[in-house]
Amino acid sequence: MPQAIIIGAGPAGLTAAYELLKQTDIHPIVLEQEDFVGGIARTMVHNGCHIDVGGHRFFSKDPRVMALWKELLPVQGAPSLDDRLLHRDGELVQGGPDPEQTDRVMLLRMRLSRIRYLHHFFAYPVSLSGETIQNLGLARLFKVGIGYLHACIRPREEKSLEDFMVNRFGEELYRMFFRDYTHKVWGRYPDAIDADWGSQRIKGVSIRKALANLFSSKKTSEKETSFIDRFLYPKYGPGQLWQTMREEVEQMGGEVRLKSRVVRLLGTGKKLTGVVIETPDGEVTLKADYIFSSMPIAELADKLPDGALSDKAKATAEQLPYRDFITVGILADKLSLTNETAQPTLGNIPPDCWIYVQEPDIRMGRLQIFNNWSPYLVPDPEYQVWLGLEYFCSKGDALWQMRDEDFIAMAIEELAKMGIVQKEAVKDAVRYRIEKAYPAYFDAYESFPDVRAELDRIANLYCIGRNGQHRYNNMDHSMMTAFEAVRNIKEHLPDKENVWNVNTDKDYQETKKG
Repeated sequence: MPQAIIIGAGPAGLTAAYELLKQTDIHPIVLEQEDFVGGIARTMVHNGCHIDVGGHRFFSKDPRVMALWKELLPVQGAPSLDDRLLHRDGELVQGGPDPEQTDRVMLLRMRLSRIRYLHHFFAYPVSLSGETIQNLGLARLFKVGIGYLHACIRPREEKSLEDFMVNRFGEELYRMFFRDYTHKVWGRYPDAIDADWGSQRIKGVSIRKALANLFSSKKTSEKETSFIDRFLYPKYGPGQLWQTMREEVEQMGGEVRLKSRVVRLLGTGKKLTGVVIETPDGEVTLKADYIFSSMPIAELADKLPDGALSDKAKATAEQLPYRDFITVGILADKLSLTNETAQPTLGNIPPDCWIYVQEPDIRMGRLQIFNNWSPYLVPDPEYQVWLGLEYFCSKGDALWQMRDEDFIAMAIEELAKMGIVQKEAVKDAVRYRIEKAYPAYFDAYESFPDVRAELDRIANLYCIGRNGQHRYNNMDHSMMTAFEAVRNIKEHLPDKENVWNVNTDKDYQETKKG
């Protein structure tokens, strides 16, 4: 029986194993160096509180992804705890599980994310709503209009992310909402980041789009956003789905080996034949007919056989930049910030899933209110609020090296400064560091196409997932790379272009036709 070695038990790796078992006679072995599955999409638990690292909405335009999620965790058929207590009407699936009676269930949640700037809420993505106009004031709004008209008349050549953003929003709005926040997230200003980042992550968003939405009919608006305003979410966070997929993989005969770190890959620059792994019981060698890699490209390059990559490509791979991440969980008995929307919430908390922190004197990048993702992430959602504070950093910098107690104290101080939580309301806190959370699009990335070309010449190697492709993929995009890699093996397709390019509707439609 042919055997596939899959490096990494994140969304891409587990999906590859699942699809191989469903569609082929290939035996998959998933190797994960950590003692958990899900990668950055895992759920961590602290004193009964569940943390979703980075926040993962389960929504995709790819029907294969949606079908697989629902196959693993059926959509709720009865109200969740908060909907029941608040008498909120929600969409339910006839015959679906009751989240109050069973754990293996997908909730259907309301989506709301806003920007916190000038101590006001603004719509996210930026839109020209009445709230935005009121909060900006006439003077700022006039400058925004002039800046956008100038961008329309004299658009920039798009060499950088700054050019991309200014062309779509104008100089003034770019400076208000994008320049400093991008620096906070990436440690670089947009003029030092390739325009590719914009075309991948914020395509379709612009003032022109905002104006179109502002003046479109209610019927059209509802048609375009009918499901985008809602998303699926596992009862206990994203890690629950990936643990469920792991169990399914193992029940179908596949293997998922934790605490198994890849030491080196065996073979030549044309074909790989095996992998050497380090386990708690010592080194083990496994044969491989196919290898799926979702490990960071920098690590893959270091573990490939000598000569598999040119010296130049290997040097580029090893220098690819990443952005690291710190999250702080804060448990409070109440918030200072109250709900001023028409959407009822337990404890009258703001209904946001995410709040993007644009305040220039605050180092926090985003704030999650976990109660709004799922009431089951919190031990007592009626009387407790569970927050996730997100900080972007680079391993080894000042934020990364701060002691946990100092970092948590700083985070609480920032919450109090923003008027979100009073210090005395905080009852518990925890801090986690996550390395290589976000592949970055600058420095050595400019030469990445050459690395990719050389990797593609290794016939039985498939690079999948976010870090496996060094692309800032969403979770569903990572799964799609696995779908396409399995399809290539099943149909004996030598070209891997479809595996790399799954991030747009056009790409999906073209691969679907193929």
